[in-house]
Amino acid sequence: MGVDYYKVLQVDRNAKDDDLKKAYRKLAMKWHPDKNPNNKKDAEAKFKQISEAYDVLSDPQKRAVYDQYGEEGLKGQVPPPGSGFSGGTDGGPTTFRFNPRSADDIFSEFFGFSSPFGGMGDMGARAGASGFPRGMFGEDIFTSFRSGAGEGSGNMPRKGAPIERNLPCSLEDLYKGTTKKMKISRDVIDASGKPTTVEEILTIEIKPGWKKGTKITFPEKGNEQRGVIPADLVFIIDEKPHSVFKRDGNDLVVTQKVSLVEALTGYTAQLTTLDGRNLTVPISSIISPTYEEVVKGEGMPIPKEPSKKGNLRIKFNIKFPSRLTAEQKSGIKRLLTSP
Repeated sequence: MGVDYYKVLQVDRNAKDDDLKKAYRKLAMKWHPDKNPNNKKDAEAKFKQISEAYDVLSDPQKRAVYDQYGEEGLKGQVPPPGSGFSGGTDGGPTTFRFNPRSADDIFSEFFGFSSPFGGMGDMGARAGASGFPRGMFGEDIFTSFRSGAGEGSGNMPRKGAPIERNLPCSLEDLYKGTTKKMKISRDVIDASGKPTTVEEILTIEIKPGWKKGTKITFPEKGNEQRGVIPADLVFIIDEKPHSVFKRDGNDLVVTQKVSLVEALTGYTAQLTTLDGRNLTVPISSIISPTYEEVVKGEGMPIPKEPSKKGNLRIKFNIKFPSRLTAEQKSGIKRLLTSP
C-alpha cells in the first residue's frame, strides 16, 4: 500500500473536502519548515508528505486510483489495468499519469504566500526562532491568512484590511480648510527582522468644502509583519455639530427668532459667518412660518470649485405673544381687516 495518506492527514477514509482542508491547514502550519528551524529536515519531509496527501485526496480522480491501487498504482509503478484512465494509443496498458504539485504551491493556495514565517522565496532563512510576528500561530491565523488567497494567487502576499479612524472637524475647519497633524505609533520590522514600535506624525490637508464621510488614505501605514503587506490607514471626515449653522449639502441653514411684529413689519438678520465676517440681511417680505430668506453664495465652498459657494438659507421661528389686551385685539383687528 505504501504511504497511508489518510493516516498522514489524520482523517478517516470517507473524509469530505472540508475535513481534508481543516486537517491540511492544521498540519501544514505545524510542520512548515520555517516553523521548525531546529529540525528543518524532518519538518520538510513531513511537510511535503502532508502536501502530497492533501493533493491526492482532494482530487477525486487521484483519490479513486489511490483507493483502489494504493501509492504504487498512483505513481505508475503498477499500471492499473482497466481503471478507465486514458492510455497509450498503441493499445498498451492504461496508465494514470501522476504529477504531484509542489508543497509550496499548495500552501500558497491556502494562505496567499509560500511562507508566512520568513522571507519570500528563501524559505525563511532569515527568520530566527523568535522572529515570528506576534499572534502568528494564534487561532485566527486560518481565517486571516486565507482572505484574498484564491486559485493561482502564487506567492502574492496578503494585504491587511484598511484601518479606519474618524477625524472630527468643526464646520469652520471644513469651511476654510485646515491642516491637521495626527500622531500614530506603528510596528515596523527593523534590519535584524525584529518588530519595533515607531511614532510618526501624519499631516492631513483638509480642503475647503469637504463633506462628512470624505476619506483620506495613507497607504501601508499599518503595522508591518512578515509576509503581509501593511494595511492602509484611512481617516474619515466627521462633522462636529455647530451652535449656529446646520449644513445641508453645500448650503448652510440658520434659524432666527423673530417677534410677530418683526415678522409682519420687517426685520434685519445679523449673522457672523464661519470665517468671522458680520453679515447684515434686511428682510422686507412678510415672514410666514414657512418663509426662507436665501442669501446666494454664502454657503459652504464647493470642493471641486472652491471659489463657488452654496447658499445661506435663513429660516424663522416666530414668537407669538402669549396674551393680548382687549384694546390690542381690537387695534390689530382694525388694522388687518380690509376696509
